[in-house]
Amino acid sequence: MRSLSPGASAIKTDTGRIYGIDLSGIGVLTYEMGPKFQGWLAPATDCMALATDSMAAPRTCVVIPARMASTRLPGKMLLRETGRSLVEHTHAAVLRAKLPAAVIVATDHVAIADEVRRFGGTAVMTSTDCQSGADRVAEVASRTPQFDLFVNVQGDEPELDPAAIDLLIEQFDADTTTPMATLATPITDPERLRDPSVVKVVFDNSGRALYFSRSPIPFVRDAQSATAADQPPLFHQHLGIYAYRREFLAKLPHLPPSPLEQAEKLEQLRVLQAGETIRVGVVAHAATGIDTAADYAAFVRRHCRTMAA
Repeated sequence: MRSLSPGASAIKTDTGRIYGIDLSGIGVLTYEMGPKFQGWLAPATDCMALATDSMAAPRTCVVIPARMASTRLPGKMLLRETGRSLVEHTHAAVLRAKLPAAVIVATDHVAIADEVRRFGGTAVMTSTDCQSGADRVAEVASRTPQFDLFVNVQGDEPELDPAAIDLLIEQFDADTTTPMATLATPITDPERLRDPSVVKVVFDNSGRALYFSRSPIPFVRDAQSATAADQPPLFHQHLGIYAYRREFLAKLPHLPPSPLEQAEKLEQLRVLQAGETIRVGVVAHAATGIDTAADYAAFVRRHCRTMAA
């Protein structure tokens, strides 16, 4: 059996494998209990080959955080009523993006890692102490120094438009100084405009975010002068997909909590209040995330209709 590198720890699982978590930043290894070795993320010298041969500058890694303990739908990443797991659907959507990027699933559970390995993807075991998807992305970034940009795509986005990833990455070419980017889509439904669970964003003429809020923004003093269906649209919904430059991703956890963030319960306001820039790209439609059993059942129905067409 191949030995772990110095600085690595090992976890033996009931699947008969040992997962080596390299604390020195080398990566994660899978060891078969026997003479056969199989790896789903090789040491850094080998995992450099994940993308660098074909990557165009900037070198990009799409990280898919996928945790088992979802509050409203536990274990949803492994649901497979369509014949493919939810995390595989999301992984496949990301792979359809046109701009070159490596794709890594970041998870805290070996069952998800096993599933990713089964369908041929790359997985990284991250700490169970991670409080958010951004924390998992940052942990992956600390182990993969070959990448310059990191895109955070949640694992419950199986219907993500691959063009959205391309647009997000392009924000860094449009503004070479921006540390962080995200996406938005026009709001045409007045009910969504008033819904505090739908986060709204306003941005300047160059695409830099001015503010995010759960309230309808901008406030229209003359209610008859603007509607949610205006063309060009006045109101935009913020979509929870982000991209970061490596340097800013390392800095992000150290930004102090801000009063605006605490008032709205929106972490991105910490970035704005610290004086940092967030660029916003606009897409025509929002993908439907899977948060509840009803969401998943609706996705299965849509998928079956698509496959039957």
